[in-house]
Amino acid sequence: MKICVLMKQVPDKDAALKINATGLGIDTSDLTFVTNESDSYALEEALLLKEAHGGEVVVCTLGADSSLQVVKDALSKGADRGLFLRDDAFDNLDILSLSKVFAAALKDENLDLIFSGLQSDDVGNGQLGLLIAEHLNTSHASLVMETEMVGDSVIKAKRELESGWFQWTELDFPASLTIQSGINTPRYASLRGIMMMKKKTIDTKSAEDLGLNLTPQTSTTKMYIPEKTKETVYVDGTTDEIVSKLVDIFANDIKVL
Repeated sequence: MKICVLMKQVPDKDAALKINATGLGIDTSDLTFVTNESDSYALEEALLLKEAHGGEVVVCTLGADSSLQVVKDALSKGADRGLFLRDDAFDNLDILSLSKVFAAALKDENLDLIFSGLQSDDVGNGQLGLLIAEHLNTSHASLVMETEMVGDSVIKAKRELESGWFQWTELDFPASLTIQSGINTPRYASLRGIMMMKKKTIDTKSAEDLGLNLTPQTSTTKMYIPEKTKETVYVDGTTDEIVSKLVDIFANDIKVL
């Protein structure tokens, strides 16, 4: 069984975010970066399946040079191999284009399972696992709270639904699963694991290596902190006139009717 875990480096939740000088992004010079929370649960679930049923766990990340630490941490915890997608052409891509990058990098890996965190703590669109499943023509399950192997080529997944409901579903290999936080207890890297990490392979691939020439479909024109404003409007007149003016304000200005 061969499992790929998609992991991402994100700013620490307690970090103070500041807009950079261009006004188009976040100033990353003083930010502390960590591994995306739900991705850590996805890695742990993959490692547990590997330990119970055998196989290989490949970790894949895309990002700046600092993102390589995410791969190294995963290898220290027990993953077997790393795949680092690094190219300036990958910066500022929309989620659909990013999913095409991952699909191009993974299409020849002959994977049985692709695990990803439910959503990233920075962008939080929660679409990557589903889009990759579409590109690679695999089955897919989201909001996975528990997994269980059924034979050698079927995985049973417990999905979280609304209002406290859950659903068990069986997926044939290959499959893409987005993992919910809390599914397990992520492990820490041992000293032995850190030493063994240095001997493991990390492959780096660029846009040219993948044969990609993608153009961002979205762009940022301005990033700013929302301005806090307050305005007091006095409405006078007869009772009928006041009611008519209030209805007009609610319907056309505030748009709550």
